[in-house]
Amino acid sequence: MINKNHLKSSALQFNVMLDDTALERFDRYAELLVFWNKRINLTTITEPREIEEKHFLDSLAFLKYTSPTKNSSLIDIGTGAGFPGLALLIARPDLKITLLDSTKKKLNVIENILNELHLSANLIHMRAEEAGQNPEFREKYDYSTARAVANLRDLSEYCLPFVKLHGEFIALKGSSGKDELNEGKAAITLLGGKTQGFYTFKLPDGSERSIIKIKKIKNTPKKYPRPSAKIARTPLI
Repeated sequence: MINKNHLKSSALQFNVMLDDTALERFDRYAELLVFWNKRINLTTITEPREIEEKHFLDSLAFLKYTSPTKNSSLIDIGTGAGFPGLALLIARPDLKITLLDSTKKKLNVIENILNELHLSANLIHMRAEEAGQNPEFREKYDYSTARAVANLRDLSEYCLPFVKLHGEFIALKGSSGKDELNEGKAAITLLGGKTQGFYTFKLPDGSERSIIKIKKIKNTPKKYPRPSAKIARTPLI
């Protein structure tokens, strides 16, 4: 379905070398994404080239700006159709990936795709603010990440509680990333984070993207994350 040569060569811009197994898995992932999207609303992006660039490559950019060691743990908050977490697992099957989403139907699709690809990940069906207060998941991961879930200020409240001390929260954002970072600085500090880097890049189609790298330098205060209604009603400033 996808152009595997194009995906392989394009991934190199993010210092990601995809072997034949990974390329075959990405191809099958794209097929399954289109198949399941006819049954449950997963994505508006269904053309092969757009799937390659706006889903796969956009997710793989994570690996250019951070370098997880073997067996590092990572939780993808609001994974949806599996981005970026499942895409990262295909590229780096050594990682211990957890995919969290509040929609059970989406996780059922992800479970089917994992089985088809002969990969394994931990799936959590919970709201992020509930899981972030659960001792089983709170401050247990080397990395947390999210893509297209919320603005950075609110996203930091959802994601930083999952990160171990000295771990990192990696936010995958669009062209608004710099503005979101400026608006979210106070919240990031309050939640125990410190911005380590802001990076911009373009996908092959010219779309602008940004990645924000936040290190956990203090434990997140126990009151965070708050219930989602309170986060929406009274954002951190």
